[in-house]
Amino acid sequence: MSREGSIPRTAWLATFGLLRRYHRYQVLGLETLLEPGARLIVAYHGRPLALDQCMLTTVLHERLGYLPHGIIHEAFDRHPALRWLKEGLGFVTRDGPELAAAVARGEHILVQPGGTREGCRSFRHRYRVEWGERLGYLRLAIRYRLPIVPVAGHGMDDAFIGLNDGYQLGRRLGAPWGLPVWLGLGATGPWPLSLPLPVRMTQWVGQPIHRHLDGRIDPDDRPALMELHREVGGAVQSLLDRARASGGDA
Repeated sequence: MSREGSIPRTAWLATFGLLRRYHRYQVLGLETLLEPGARLIVAYHGRPLALDQCMLTTVLHERLGYLPHGIIHEAFDRHPALRWLKEGLGFVTRDGPELAAAVARGEHILVQPGGTREGCRSFRHRYRVEWGERLGYLRLAIRYRLPIVPVAGHGMDDAFIGLNDGYQLGRRLGAPWGLPVWLGLGATGPWPLSLPLPVRMTQWVGQPIHRHLDGRIDPDDRPALMELHREVGGAVQSLLDRARASGGDA
């Protein structure tokens, strides 16, 4: 069954289309993602949700005719309503036939290696890459021969004021499915009942990374993967630093 016209997709496009205007969103370097062929978009996770990445999906839908396939939290497989939302949007929680089919069609995959650990931090920790040693995204890039496109920007950590480390509090409280327990403030009160602050968001698309495509990095070679991981994380951090230094402008 086609996902076009599904309730989740229609609501997604409408919601994040409005937020693009609210946040005066712009994306610089988009042409990199308009070239033929699938890419692995590897992005910084703003707080507490990756609003800028969600807005990027709507831009790409307008230009390419599909929503990129975000790799999202496994909690979306655990509840029927969340699973319905995930399937309606064409998102995935892991590698599998759906992801393989999307790549075969030449459609982009989007991942934030920092996940909720990066996104649900306090205001003391902003615009700093925090990916730990999560290497699964690199194995995907090698398996499917996907160029890695780093993405980051300015404004995404300013939409809400984080009051705590949600990942750590979630672990202490034993939150189900490894979900964070994050406290934050927005324009109209506490998250998630508040609108985000009306900050301008500018996203920068970096230059693709290809060196893992030459066959010289074995997906089981952890030291080689860690070297590439540091390179990709460094590229994303460089985009964050440049975007902030310029106030988001090119």
